[in-house]
Amino acid sequence: MTELDDAIRIDGLVIARFSREVFEDMARGGITAANCTCSVWHDFRETMAEIARWKHWFAEHESLITQVHGTADILRAKREGRVGIILGWQNTSAIENDISSLVLFRDLGVRIVQLTYNSQNLVGSGCWESEDGGLSDFGRHAIEEMNRLGILIDLSHVGPKTSDEAIRHSRAPVAYTHCCPMLKQHPRNKTDEQLRTIADAGGFVGFASYTPFLPRGEDSTVEDCVAAMDYLINLVGEERVGIGTDWVQDQDLEFFHYLSRDKGRGRPTATPQSRVPRMPKGLETLGDFGNFVPAMERAGWSQTRISRVLGRNWLAFLEEVWGA
Repeated sequence: MTELDDAIRIDGLVIARFSREVFEDMARGGITAANCTCSVWHDFRETMAEIARWKHWFAEHESLITQVHGTADILRAKREGRVGIILGWQNTSAIENDISSLVLFRDLGVRIVQLTYNSQNLVGSGCWESEDGGLSDFGRHAIEEMNRLGILIDLSHVGPKTSDEAIRHSRAPVAYTHCCPMLKQHPRNKTDEQLRTIADAGGFVGFASYTPFLPRGEDSTVEDCVAAMDYLINLVGEERVGIGTDWVQDQDLEFFHYLSRDKGRGRPTATPQSRVPRMPKGLETLGDFGNFVPAMERAGWSQTRISRVLGRNWLAFLEEVWGA
């Protein structure tokens, strides 16, 4: 047995249309745990309804999935052969104007929170906002409370100035849970300087295998993804990189239009999609997560590097931010 046979596999972002079929596919892919989005443009009430739905799913599909509150739960999911679900947000709209509600959401299991989604909110600016005004005082307060509660701060869709100020203000390391290096000019991709800045502050980068961010678009393959991860590793170091696929499995075009509109219903904040983007060849569904391994081996990666990027790096980083 090699160390890869029992490797922990963590996906830093999945925004699928969740169902039993999707959970079964995650299990086929050998995914140990994943950050699953339960709030984007949602307000407090809508987010509570989404969390309630997840609580029902945890009971209904308990043979397949289990909720993750800390890294001990990820290790338990691995032992039990279930997929650990980390509830995460891609925006702070759920707290509305009340930072005190963060403790409630943390206790319900929300462990990863992105500050902004594409546009401006009370916290700061998104990466598609025409002018990035930086972090607000409300945003600084929110970061301080997330630090206190042990919630991981995500900057994937956050504007560059707001990101930089958040990295410097946070007492705990932060992450780009799902992003690509600037191998293609795209507002969601991160420059070498941005990537070095987050890594130098002890932060983490989850590579997004999302074809609109990749140079070859929908012609991209799993090998292109490994090459992009090689670029990241050479930039920030082997222990600062993981995977955050940004899988949108089973979502439809209406969902993409909802995501791209400001606050879910306003002006377009991103280039509208004409159809749902395909994932890279070899990574068509969550059940193909294991295809990263042979592609990494073909690229000459050591077993240690593969196991780190598959999940060990994520596990160590989450333990640092959350505790056990």
